[in-house]
Amino acid sequence: MATAYERYNLHTTTEKFFIEACDEGVDAVLVIDRVSNEMTLTGKMDIPPSAVTRPICGIMGTLRLVAGMYLIVITRKRNVGSLLGHAVWKAVDFDVISYKKTVLHLSEIQSQENKTFLSMINNVLNTDGFYFCTDFDLTHTLQRLANTSPDFHEMSLLERADQRFVWNGNLLRELAAQPELHKFALPVVHGFIVMKPCRINGKIFEWILISRRSCFRAGVRYYVRGIDSEGHAANFVETEQIVLYEGAKTSFVQTRGSMPFYWSQRPNLKYKPKPIISKTINHMDGFQRHFDSQLLIYGKQTILNLVNQKGSEKPLEQAFANLVSGMNNGMLNYFMVNSEGRTLAQQRGVFRSNCMDCLDRTNVIQSLLARRSLQSQLQRMGVLNVGQRIDEHAEFEKIYKNAWADNANACAVQYAGTGALKTDFTRTGKRTRWGLLMDGWNSMIRYYKNNFSDGFRQDSIDLFLGNFVVDESDGPTPLRVQKDWKFLTLPIIMLVAFSMCIICLLMAGDTWTETLAYVMFWGAASVITATIILLNGQDFVDAPKLVHKEKMD
Repeated sequence: MATAYERYNLHTTTEKFFIEACDEGVDAVLVIDRVSNEMTLTGKMDIPPSAVTRPICGIMGTLRLVAGMYLIVITRKRNVGSLLGHAVWKAVDFDVISYKKTVLHLSEIQSQENKTFLSMINNVLNTDGFYFCTDFDLTHTLQRLANTSPDFHEMSLLERADQRFVWNGNLLRELAAQPELHKFALPVVHGFIVMKPCRINGKIFEWILISRRSCFRAGVRYYVRGIDSEGHAANFVETEQIVLYEGAKTSFVQTRGSMPFYWSQRPNLKYKPKPIISKTINHMDGFQRHFDSQLLIYGKQTILNLVNQKGSEKPLEQAFANLVSGMNNGMLNYFMVNSEGRTLAQQRGVFRSNCMDCLDRTNVIQSLLARRSLQSQLQRMGVLNVGQRIDEHAEFEKIYKNAWADNANACAVQYAGTGALKTDFTRTGKRTRWGLLMDGWNSMIRYYKNNFSDGFRQDSIDLFLGNFVVDESDGPTPLRVQKDWKFLTLPIIMLVAFSMCIICLLMAGDTWTETLAYVMFWGAASVITATIILLNGQDFVDAPKLVHKEKMD
């Protein structure tokens, strides 16, 4: 089977990067010319003795910013566990290295823009949840891998990877263009992986949970909703639960994703902005495109609609129900191979869940469905005795619940900026006071981030994934868009007016009527400016600058 190199040294000179593969018996060095950007393959004898050497864990790829090209490398990794004998790693630290030796060729404005772009790249890299494997394909489920041809297994990891889940696909374009360099390319997934050795009835088995976050229509909670023209759904995540026992392997796959039609929910300073369903686009075209691809990949779809049937969510629920009516339901089944390698069961459909954000409610339901499947799988494998239930085994029950709660938190941080809500139910099976308190705290943090920092996060993701490409010319970038005068003026007026109102109350005038008049004047000024701000809420939130709004609606 084709693999990528496992260990590397980065040798740096003023003119070139030499990335040496340090695997035993390998004499391969990737040379990147820092002036021409050319990539070539050579041997270890060509590494200059004067080069500055450091170990690295892998190459994320390359990216052009205002200052020129940058090399992004993984500098620290942590072992997550072993999947069918293959080590799975979590990328922990990264380094973004400029090809250019200085930025003196940039104007002051360009230099500032380059710093902003660099901070965007680091913002994505610092979002927890990047995983890779040098000799196993993490982008595919066990069933997809089992149903492939021998030729598929001879392809490089980069060629055979499911592009939906390769988060550094854009960064690896230069390496992808040269097949002889593919062993230096590590496809990296984003999401969550946990691998636990477990014991039930004295029988030891491996329990694994993998969530793969799609890089198509990726983004943050309020700026990316619904689907795009290709039928890709926002916040699409494929979650696979795997059990390995005495040579047998079994997996159960579920998906989650935004309601697959054209709708948006722009932040506007309100706690819950009103969702808006597009009236100008044919929803059925995109809806059909989405489910055509889902049926092709996963088989029959059992759609779980967790959207409220009242309040602001009701129109979305009705629109989804109308579009989904007439579609066939799937069935609950799973993929299983015995210790001899014979396939005993195929999963012929998936549960496809969604709520408003595909986070909190969705994760609770997915963990319950996965439990039902796991109960059947463990009984069929002989780990559970007939009549036994998973929840009777406290040690495994704790591992299971905590892993699914951790999965919820990982997916929520990546999309909404905070940990998930309702994880107390996932961990304990009931709502707790502490859980309600934490939900309130996370909701407050979500409100702040969604309104005042998610534009930057959305820009970061769009830059990282190649939805926005920095032009090679010296022209201005969209970062130079100036804020409207209201953005600074009105909040200052409101703050001054409110402060004066408090001062007038604390420092009473000569007469009661004089004090009342001052309080009413400054109070009215506070209320009027606050009302104007709320009525024009979208002008005061942190909106994305790199990708036009029209493309994201």
